[in-house]
Amino acid sequence: MDRLTEMEAFATVVDQGGFTDAAKKMGISKSAVSKHVSSLEARLGARLLNRTTRRVSPTEIGLAYYDRARRVLNDAGEADALVTSMQSAPSGILRISVATDFGVNHLSPVLGRFLQEYPDITVNMVLNNRYVELISEGFDMAIRIGELEDSSLRARKLTETAQRMIAAPSYFEKYGRPTKIDDLNEHKLLHYSSQASGNVWKLTAPSGEKRQIRTAGWLSVNDGQSLLNAAIAGLGIAYLPSFLYHEAMKQGLVEDAIPDLPTEMQGIYAVYPPGRFTQPKVRAFIDFLVEAFQNKGPLNW
Repeated sequence: MDRLTEMEAFATVVDQGGFTDAAKKMGISKSAVSKHVSSLEARLGARLLNRTTRRVSPTEIGLAYYDRARRVLNDAGEADALVTSMQSAPSGILRISVATDFGVNHLSPVLGRFLQEYPDITVNMVLNNRYVELISEGFDMAIRIGELEDSSLRARKLTETAQRMIAAPSYFEKYGRPTKIDDLNEHKLLHYSSQASGNVWKLTAPSGEKRQIRTAGWLSVNDGQSLLNAAIAGLGIAYLPSFLYHEAMKQGLVEDAIPDLPTEMQGIYAVYPPGRFTQPKVRAFIDFLVEAFQNKGPLNW
């Protein structure tokens, strides 16, 4: 007989407390359930159930076997669900959390094509500048930029972006231009308060030495566009991803603060809850983004 069927019959008898209710649950006859359990006991060479006229209960060995059998049956059920899920068309509401700057500049422009390709998916994109708790806050996935925090979440890299220190020409005229990392201590710094690293700028010296500069800037903003606006207004030096400042730099509104420093690259990731399989709608969107950004290349204009 099939081992899984024998396990299922035995586990259902334990769950239901008897053969009659187990038969109803499984949709087979009581004699068939009894036959499956007897075959299992014969194969194992052990009595798994205590049978009386009033009740059926697992023996000590049966209880230990039940725990393992139930795990096996649950795993088998998940495996079946995985196959069904992977074969089904992506559909449903996809709730995404993304930083406002990146959502406006790079996610919104490609959403139209995604929705046309997957008409059964409805996207609910939430723009914010904080790290959301995906599971407790009901998000299917999030887009995160920079070093990922230690987490049980799964992640897939989409692309990367350059990050540099920039400021307006008017700022350099008034305060001078720094020539090395240590000079930053004498300058007005604009802090992006939503960065996971806190008030720390991670920089690389021309020698290749990795430096961490704690920035006690005189302005902190939790929105990258507002921080760029402050830099354009000559308020100080900001440390921003290139997808925010590249147009302003092309127009001469901002300049590289220390041109000799190597460009820092930050990964851009799709993160989503852990699990043995990924929902089709999430998998479809991540695959779409990977292709979209690979065609565009790194965001390091």
